[in-house]
Amino acid sequence: MNEQAAGPTCRWPGGAGDQSGFPDPEQDLAPEAGVESAEMVVAGGCFWCVDAVFRRVVGVLASECGYCGGSAATANYMRVCGGDTGHAEAVRLRYDPQQISFGALLKIFFSVAHDPTQRDRQGHDVGPQYRSAVFYADEAQRAVAAAYIDQLDAAGIFPAPIATTLEPLEAFHPAEPEHQAYAERHPDAGYIRIVAQPKLEKLGKAFATQLRG
Repeated sequence: MNEQAAGPTCRWPGGAGDQSGFPDPEQDLAPEAGVESAEMVVAGGCFWCVDAVFRRVVGVLASECGYCGGSAATANYMRVCGGDTGHAEAVRLRYDPQQISFGALLKIFFSVAHDPTQRDRQGHDVGPQYRSAVFYADEAQRAVAAAYIDQLDAAGIFPAPIATTLEPLEAFHPAEPEHQAYAERHPDAGYIRIVAQPKLEKLGKAFATQLRG
């Protein structure tokens, strides 16, 4: 991670911290009766920062950093940092669909967790390992994510087209223990203060009623 990485740049008509102009998804997954756990895998630059955002959201039962898109043989931090493994730094969320929907999590992902208009980078973190992606588990997840991207682009929410890729979830490889809950364990680290903290402040303003106390 580059400690000079820029903070999130996504914005919407209401301005920073105001979610009034950022739309809810027009399509979403309906919760199935009795189902209390579902999974979602996304990538949006440094997995420390994406993980930090979602750990605070009510309905998210667990958040885990890992690697998606490449082989098991190259699913380690040093190899992935080389940018030639096909992997993205990703976060696997386990959530309660009775408390929060797939679409609601997508809204946080696109509005707060990262800048989805940057292709193969987030700020000064450059390379395909930092790409914006939704790794869909099935056609229903793919369809909701695709529809939301089209909806946001059509509404002109961002100053540039969304670059997020939709990729089938073939495997999720958990990252090394030192990368799990990194922001929580190292709140004073330079990278966390520069990159993650502004996202958390934005989250607190835009989604205050959906966060743990």
